[in-house]
Amino acid sequence: MIRPSHYDDDGYPIVWWRTLIPSNSLAAVNGLARDCAEREVLGPGIGINLVAIDETNRHVVPERIVRDLRRRGARALIGLIGVQSNQYDHALDLAREFRAAGLPVVIGGFHVSGCLAMLKEVPPEIQAALDIGCSLFAGECEEGRLDEVLRDAWNGTSKPIYNYLNDLPSLAGAPIPVLPIDALRRNSQSWSSFDLGRGCPFQCSFCTIINVQGRKSRFRTADDLEAILRENIPQGIKAFFITDDNLARNRHWEEFFDRLIHLRESEGLKANLTIQVDTLCHNIPNFIDKAVRAGVMRVFVGLENINPDNLLAANKRQNKITEYRHMLQQWYQRGVFTFAGYILGFPADTKESILRDIEIIKRELPLDVLEFFTLTPLPGSEDHRRMHEAGEWMDPDLNKYNLHHRVSHHPLMSDEEWDEACRAAWAAYFTWDHMETVARRHAALPHGRPKKALQYLNEFKMIYEIERLHVLEGGIVRRKRRRSRRPGFRREPALFFYPRYVGETAVKAFRYWRGFRKQAATIKRVLSDPGRYDYTDLSLQPPTAEEFGTLGLFQETTGGIAAVAKKLKQDSMLEGVRLARAPAA
Repeated sequence: MIRPSHYDDDGYPIVWWRTLIPSNSLAAVNGLARDCAEREVLGPGIGINLVAIDETNRHVVPERIVRDLRRRGARALIGLIGVQSNQYDHALDLAREFRAAGLPVVIGGFHVSGCLAMLKEVPPEIQAALDIGCSLFAGECEEGRLDEVLRDAWNGTSKPIYNYLNDLPSLAGAPIPVLPIDALRRNSQSWSSFDLGRGCPFQCSFCTIINVQGRKSRFRTADDLEAILRENIPQGIKAFFITDDNLARNRHWEEFFDRLIHLRESEGLKANLTIQVDTLCHNIPNFIDKAVRAGVMRVFVGLENINPDNLLAANKRQNKITEYRHMLQQWYQRGVFTFAGYILGFPADTKESILRDIEIIKRELPLDVLEFFTLTPLPGSEDHRRMHEAGEWMDPDLNKYNLHHRVSHHPLMSDEEWDEACRAAWAAYFTWDHMETVARRHAALPHGRPKKALQYLNEFKMIYEIERLHVLEGGIVRRKRRRSRRPGFRREPALFFYPRYVGETAVKAFRYWRGFRKQAATIKRVLSDPGRYDYTDLSLQPPTAEEFGTLGLFQETTGGIAAVAKKLKQDSMLEGVRLARAPAA
């Protein structure tokens, strides 16, 4: 089971000594494969050895794997797991080497599933995999689907395509996601990940989840959750990323939180959690309070934009900018760190409007980390299908579809302007002045953690500026293998490659040292301020009706003004209903 990386701009796979985020796809398939091995799905006495490799923290060299298999006289199925569009070209390059050695290969993940779900014809890169004898898997592996793939490979009768997109499985009671300890040790901290539900009821046009995992939500159980914790925590795993696209819309959220609270308070079985939620989660009674008691320490919010016109264009109608301040303040007041996705390149965007909106966010929203993504027509999304059918230009290099490169044209900005706007956005948000402001916000809380807040911000800043990568592709100490370079790129002579690699690593180490030194000086200044607990700013002021007429969030765009008018009208109607129902004095 190989979760592939993708190539950097110089053609080398992005591999680290240690990674920041574990792969949930790899954990899910490994858990299912472990169940297959325990049930002896290939027949009595036939063992299945499981090898889980995350290429982002371990070089994959097909010739070495083939040589080891032949030395041991073993048979193998090569599974390329959870392959996203930006990883597909590299995955196909790996597949070619394994197929040339006669090994069966199956490729699954969002690119294969998204293309088969949304396109009328099989795209060339998918056909290329079929032409060399690979199998493709679309959909999810639960409910015995992996059994079928393994048996077919064992019998030499693998099908070209296993398509389960129209038959999404139940997750209740399914084998739990789990990674072997040797794979977990390659993460930078004691991290793992799992999902408690799949599918999303919303219809965002840029999203692939609704077309791959479906719009009907499916869930694990509280017992499943407890089993995941009891297996992982004894291995030293204490932090978990729950990968549900929106845990707040999982109808079992309260059961999950209640179970976590019980385990925490009665047995001391504590889990440090990161979850993903929507911008209306604070309106669910008890959601935030129970999340904090359950161990949630970080939340990722799909903010996407603060211009309602852009949100409407992306069909993200569920986001209400009139709720943003109150929602973020609720998390802040409880000491939970907030991370927000923010998309650059919506139709109404210009470089000037992007930078204006970032300054509004910095000034008016108590948000910790803003994660920038370039609007990308990902295969499997409605945006991609529409552009494909209309014949609009999209970059043919799938390696660039990592939400960090521009792969289409913009109606208002030139390609150069869009690229510059993205670079300027990162530079505008991750300034030391603003990072210190965020640290001061957390330092003002009785149990605030300003050191951690500044650490998160500085890590994002340094990985982007030093590695020229998005932080989601980041890690600790970049590794490069001279012979592992993208086809079409010249293999560099050892005399040039190794001195340059050592030099690059040394320069990066110095820049990291300088960044951490500045971080230490900044946090020392924040913590030594005698007025730290008296700190306040506009973003922390309680929401009032007057803010709708004064804050840039609501007044700088026509969409913002319209959103305020709609909000006030709804509030007036609700007040009228309340008064009509009130008993006579």
